[in-house]
Amino acid sequence: MQFKSSFISLCTCCMLAAPLYAADDLIVRIGHAGPISGPSAHLGKDNENGAKMAIEELNAKGTMIGGKKVKFELLSEDDASDPKQGAAVAEKLVDAKVNGVVGHLNSSTSIASAKIYSVAGIPQISPATTSPVYTSMGFKTTFRVVANDGQLGGTLGRYAVQNLNAKTIAVIDDRTAYGQGVADEFIKGVKAKNPSIKFAQRQYTNDKATDFNAILTSIKASKPDVIFYGGMDSVAGPMLRQMKALEIHAKFMGGDGICTTKLPELAGDGLGDHLVYCAEAGGVVAAQKKASDDFRAAYKKRFGMDVVLYAPYDYDAVMTLADAMQQAKSSDPAVYLPFLQKINHKGVTGDIAFDKKGDIKDGTLTLFSFQAGKKEELEVIK
Repeated sequence: MQFKSSFISLCTCCMLAAPLYAADDLIVRIGHAGPISGPSAHLGKDNENGAKMAIEELNAKGTMIGGKKVKFELLSEDDASDPKQGAAVAEKLVDAKVNGVVGHLNSSTSIASAKIYSVAGIPQISPATTSPVYTSMGFKTTFRVVANDGQLGGTLGRYAVQNLNAKTIAVIDDRTAYGQGVADEFIKGVKAKNPSIKFAQRQYTNDKATDFNAILTSIKASKPDVIFYGGMDSVAGPMLRQMKALEIHAKFMGGDGICTTKLPELAGDGLGDHLVYCAEAGGVVAAQKKASDDFRAAYKKRFGMDVVLYAPYDYDAVMTLADAMQQAKSSDPAVYLPFLQKINHKGVTGDIAFDKKGDIKDGTLTLFSFQAGKKEELEVIK
């Protein structure tokens, strides 16, 4: 189902516009899991908002499945970016008998929960997980609507060599499944482009760290052209502030975890013009730009803020589940799963279809930099 500009007015008055439901109407529960607390709470809330917009639109338009009017409900749970809590949240959503799950945000929590959803037979679409491990476990219920780390890190690695003319590179990661994975793929991308590049340092931190002076002082002595960080914006921001204080002038690169509209606030005066380069595991080509722009305008009107990162992918994940249910004429996971596996859904982020592993086919990447404190698009890569 294609996103329509009329949604902009629908989403703000959905409580008034939504149809009345009868006792025999079908209730469809969509689980949402992500970090609503902790350092990545702003990302988790952004994801939840995207899912909420989809639920509100589906209800406002009076969606039918198998001849029955449907009331969609969003059951949202906080996994705090913690794998153990992610698994507990997955068990909770299974016990609540959700019809499908949109989540998790972090690779580690998605990986920790995937088997739980698989055993229960509940489809899980992650709007943000990029680790290749996630779809390599062989679960038929596991899907994602973004490109993986192999594409993301590899593209950034090639960009560092080809466009930033890097000769000496330092790499830091936060030891999470995502951070380590995207950093490893970045190194592979660099080596594939130029095997003679010098990797001066490989340093490690964690996803809750705030003091990087020891790491950065050691790196400064290597005089790198580029510092790549595998992790999230909540750590990258303070790291950029400390780089400025130490007068480290290297370009700073990272994956989608740092590629947010929140980074300028987190980095403060550490965010110089065209100092930071990052890639988002998604993006729209020219033909899809209007639908994407309409969504972003609707989001801002609904929540009073700009999209932070992956809200459009959460929206598309919910709509993709609903599309599969409508095609199957059933919200029963066992019935609609085969339709989901063969889906071709036109979303606000592009066409959504999955390969045999559950990876999105023909996933796009978007390269960004920052200018005058604003995130600016450089190019979309297929």
